Amino acid sequence: MLKIRVMPTLLFKNFGLVKSVQFDSWRRIGSVMQAVKVYNLREVDELVFLDISATPEGHPPDFETVDEIADECFMPLTVGGGVKSVADVRRLLQVGADKVAINTAAVQNPELIQLAAQHFGSQCVVISIDVKKHSNGTYEVFTHAGTQPTGKDPVMWAKEVESLGAGEILLTSIDQDGTMTGYDIELTRKVSHAVSIPVIASGGAGSYQDMASVLLEGRASAIAAASIFHFTQQTPLEAKHFLNGLGLNVRL
Repeated sequence: MLKIRVMPTLLFKNFGLVKSVQFDSWRRIGSVMQAVKVYNLREVDELVFLDISATPEGHPPDFETVDEIADECFMPLTVGGGVKSVADVRRLLQVGADKVAINTAAVQNPELIQLAAQHFGSQCVVISIDVKKHSNGTYEVFTHAGTQPTGKDPVMWAKEVESLGAGEILLTSIDQDGTMTGYDIELTRKVSHAVSIPVIASGGAGSYQDMASVLLEGRASAIAAASIFHFTQQTPLEAKHFLNGLGLNVRL
C-alpha cells in the first residue's frame, strides 16, 4: 500500500513566492530558495513548485529557476507552469524535476498527456485540475490559473486523463484555496472514487484535522498545502505524526 504523502506547495509568480486566496489577492511571502532550504530540514515527502504566472502571461517554464531549485532540493520535486509540449517536459526533467504537472495544455491538447507518459513514464506525469463549485452545486474545471472555464466536469476529466496515461492528479479547489477552512471533501471524494491513480488533495488546509478529513472522508491519496505551513507554526512532520496517530499510513 502506498504511503500517504504530505506535500508543501510553493506558488511562484514573477520572481517570488506568493500566497493566494481563491486564486486571487496575491501576496508576496518570500524567496523560493529560502523555503526550499527550510523544507529540506523538515522531512518533507515531496515538494510542489507551480509557476502560476507562466501560462496566463504566455511564457514557457522558467528552466533556469527550476535548475537552481533542484540543486538545493533534497526531496522529490514536482514542477508545473507553462508546460505546453513534450520538449518542455523533457527539459524540466533534465534540469531536475522528478515529476511534471500539466494543467491548461492538457485540456487544450489531451494528446500531450499520452505522449508525455509514453516518452517518460506515467510516474512523471501529474495532471493538475483546478475546480470551481457553482451556486447550483455543480463543479467545473478551470484553466489559465483558474481564470477560464472549460465546461468540463472534473470527474469525467479525471477519468480521461487516467485513460491517457497520467500517473496522478493534483486536485485543487479554487473556492477553498488559501482560506484555511478545510478541503472540499465532496469534490475530492468524487474524483478519488472515479479513478485508480493517486489523487493529491489541494486547497484549504488549515489544520491537521483538515488533512485527516480529506484523507479519511475524501479518500485522497496525498495532501498538498501551502498557507498552513507558511503562516502557522504547524509543520509537515507534525502533520505526519498527527496522521500516524490516527492510524494513517504516512512516511515517518
